[in-house]
Amino acid sequence: MKVMDFLKGESLSIGDNFRLLLNKLGLFEEDYVRSLESKIGESAKMSKSKGNTVDPEEAIDKYGADTIRLYILFAGPVEKDFEWTEEGVQGAYRFLRRLWNYFHQNLERIKGISYSKEEFLNLSQEAKKIRHKTHQTLKRYLASMKDLSLNTAIAGIMELLNTLQEFQPKEEKDYKVLKESLEILLFMLYPITPHICEELWQRLGNERLMLFYSFPEPDEGALTLEEIEIPVQINGKLRGVIRVPVDAQEDIVKEIALKDQKVSHWLRGKEIKKLIYIKNKLLNLVV
Repeated sequence: MKVMDFLKGESLSIGDNFRLLLNKLGLFEEDYVRSLESKIGESAKMSKSKGNTVDPEEAIDKYGADTIRLYILFAGPVEKDFEWTEEGVQGAYRFLRRLWNYFHQNLERIKGISYSKEEFLNLSQEAKKIRHKTHQTLKRYLASMKDLSLNTAIAGIMELLNTLQEFQPKEEKDYKVLKESLEILLFMLYPITPHICEELWQRLGNERLMLFYSFPEPDEGALTLEEIEIPVQINGKLRGVIRVPVDAQEDIVKEIALKDQKVSHWLRGKEIKKLIYIKNKLLNLVV
């Protein structure tokens, strides 16, 4: 039996006794012990007696309080312990830096504009998708926070930022959609990283603190999609993506797929033997 398997099976940490031995011999080096633990055994639990604690003040001085709050709350369910890692802290820091940079890239375009629900009635397909993603994230966020699933709520916010970064606004209404999305994102992050959210909120031109404003509610209109994109596979390989009405029937989806240039190219000279359609998710043609 390998040493690592034995330690795991007995729920033991190599640090428990090995640290004491090295201390007695005057050979104790924290980096060496951690390296050894990562190779052949379980990492030792954080404890003052083992000398492996992390000073939160040092971490806050280096990365800021918001980063540490975000890392702790994203590391896992609130009722479970987690292992503190420098990589995890740096990941939280990179996310906040990414938000900061993206916000300022668009600040001049969104700072002076206002929006209303009525202005969102006639939007481009891309802008509709952004509003749908934003309000879908907000709805899931509220449910997660109610259950104290803060790590799940944060994961949704991170996914939303990724989507926004892929968005390419082209007209005034697109920037209004972007501003709404960024404001909602700030409200969702506010209980977790209040300092950066308040700073960005002020830079948008708001004179009062965020806590004086009403928390946003999901827009049911934005949650309802008229069309969706589904992948089209031919013999299990992705050959195209088509836009179809939500909940469209198989015959309609097939008709749209056959008219698509990319899909029809791969069907040229071939006979469709079987059609597999998973509503709103996938169309697979067997030829």
